[in-house]
Amino acid sequence: MGKALYIAEKPSVAQEFAKALKVGGRRGDGYVESEDAIVTWCVGHLVTMSYPEAYDVKYKRWSLETLPFLPKKFKYEVIENVKKQFQTVRGLLTRKDVDTIYVCTDSGREGEYIYRLVEQMAGVKGKRRLRVWIDSQTEEEIRKGIREAKDLSAYDNLAESAYLRAKEDYLMGINFSRLLTLKYGNVISGCMNSKRIVVSVGRVMTCVLGMAVRREREIREFVKTPFYRVLASVSCEGKTFDAEWRAVSGSRYFGMPCLYKENGFRTREKAEELIAFLEEERPVTAELTALEKKKEKKNPPLLFNLAELQNICSRRFKLSPDETLRVVQELYEKKLVTYPRTDARVLSTAVAKEIQKNIRGLSAIPGVAGFVSHILETGSHQGIAKTRYVNDKQITDHYAIIPTGQGIGVLKGLSPVSVRVYEAIVRRFLSIFYPPAVYQKFGLELSVRGEKFFASFRVLLEEGYLAVTGYAGGGKKAGYGKTAEGGESGRENGPDEKKTESEEADIRDPEFLEAVKRLARGRKLPVEGFSVKEGETSPPKRYTSGTMILAMENAGQLIEDEELRAQIKGSGIGTSATRAEILKKLVGNEYLALNKKTQVITPTLLGEMIHDTVYLSIRPLLNPELTASWEKGLTYVAEGTITGEEYMGKLEDFVARRTGNVLRLNNGAQIRDCYARTKGFYKKK
Repeated sequence: MGKALYIAEKPSVAQEFAKALKVGGRRGDGYVESEDAIVTWCVGHLVTMSYPEAYDVKYKRWSLETLPFLPKKFKYEVIENVKKQFQTVRGLLTRKDVDTIYVCTDSGREGEYIYRLVEQMAGVKGKRRLRVWIDSQTEEEIRKGIREAKDLSAYDNLAESAYLRAKEDYLMGINFSRLLTLKYGNVISGCMNSKRIVVSVGRVMTCVLGMAVRREREIREFVKTPFYRVLASVSCEGKTFDAEWRAVSGSRYFGMPCLYKENGFRTREKAEELIAFLEEERPVTAELTALEKKKEKKNPPLLFNLAELQNICSRRFKLSPDETLRVVQELYEKKLVTYPRTDARVLSTAVAKEIQKNIRGLSAIPGVAGFVSHILETGSHQGIAKTRYVNDKQITDHYAIIPTGQGIGVLKGLSPVSVRVYEAIVRRFLSIFYPPAVYQKFGLELSVRGEKFFASFRVLLEEGYLAVTGYAGGGKKAGYGKTAEGGESGRENGPDEKKTESEEADIRDPEFLEAVKRLARGRKLPVEGFSVKEGETSPPKRYTSGTMILAMENAGQLIEDEELRAQIKGSGIGTSATRAEILKKLVGNEYLALNKKTQVITPTLLGEMIHDTVYLSIRPLLNPELTASWEKGLTYVAEGTITGEEYMGKLEDFVARRTGNVLRLNNGAQIRDCYARTKGFYKKK
């Protein structure tokens, strides 16, 4: 009987497989072997696509005459600095006594690609190949993944989409970077007064640059509009509250051009004119003409996928997306959380059936032990499969990021920031087993001389899931593990955070709450005075690293409402595994600047020049919807809806047509004009 070979993506993962399989025999150089099994590993990518000069030496020199570069058959080569490990892996893959290969690289498109390239270069033939697909690195999950491993051919469509993604990035990057550098590089370097500039273009990277530049220009071009609101200070049983005037039907100002919307004026004079009218009859009283009381429920948010976690960590902990990915990858490798590179925010039905294990394992953590006990005692986890937090249709490769309930002993050895990220994941997970938060809301309509004023309040009646995650204005409960001095805990909202729920004022004074409860229609309340509150319209906000990740996930639409985001799932730019790296590359190329303290993203002057160059030559690259459609096409290939040949044909046609268009252009002067318009916004250092 032959041996089984298990090949992982990196040494640390191979070590976990060896432990789960109890392979602890002879240690070779780059593998571990026992009597019936061998465990080996890649070190990330071992094989890559060859540069154009590998096809023909003429391609080494950049020249417009050699574009477009569209090889009929692509070449690959072993990466030089990992050649030794490749030789080891190839030797094991082709050993005569190895009859079964378990592919244990990361369970996703990129992990599939890593192995397929190695197999291709190694020339593997006549072996039984099985694919291990797991969601965490616990021993139980590893053994289950091996038991349920499918034939590798079941993942051929996924592999095809992985090859196509690489070919697409390769062809667009090489052709368009060479094309725009040769055509416009000297123009840009002349404007910037710098040495020769290489115009770096990428299918996703250039699109993201376009999003940042467009936002910056929207802010520059925004003209602030002042407006003036009128507030009444109303007395109620010794307490005062503000009510806002609105020009509703019946108002002497209804529909008039002097208004800014219905709750303000365009000039202070008009606001003061209204106040003078209201104060003509003294004492001033306001009659309560309508009173609305209702209860409102707020459900726990969906679980974390990578994009949502990166957004929260950017906002709460000021971590860049690549830092968050590094931390959550570490948590995954230490068996603390499930697979991080996921787009799903729900659980699968199968996982929901055994979710008690994940919950129970968290009982050893002091900061959340009480929540765990409550969940287990009430049995609130038992009906989770019937809720919106479980949906097999919303899962492609992996379910949401949740704690495994294992590995708790390593928490003490984690960095403070890793502990905070882990706590955020734990609290979000536990919150879905708690009931909604319930608010009592009050809406008041008051009349002063026929003019209407409005006020609204709310009070938290039942904490529900907010006891676990925290909420605006609520104190933070003690966390667990180490936290940096002055750092935030893993609770999602703290007292420092701006209120994002609604415009209602939160009632925190019990006496005032009782006074509001006693109010009834027809009651007259004294008005202590009126005031004018000046405001102005605000420009769009700059992207932060976190909101940019969300915008990339949603084809350029910055949608923070999670239910709206779910409706356009699958139309993203890049993937959960690549978005952080793309942002990092744009910053590294000095096309974008990232403020480490605030995580705010702004374009650089060079970045704007690159944007304008692409805009005047290959404009579709800046279109988020087009970029998302390419990504959707790769998904269709992975699903078997379209063939790789169809996709490749469209790709080659796009590259050829766009290259031909640029070669015919003569628009260097327009790029100089763009520079002249933009340079004034950047101060020379």
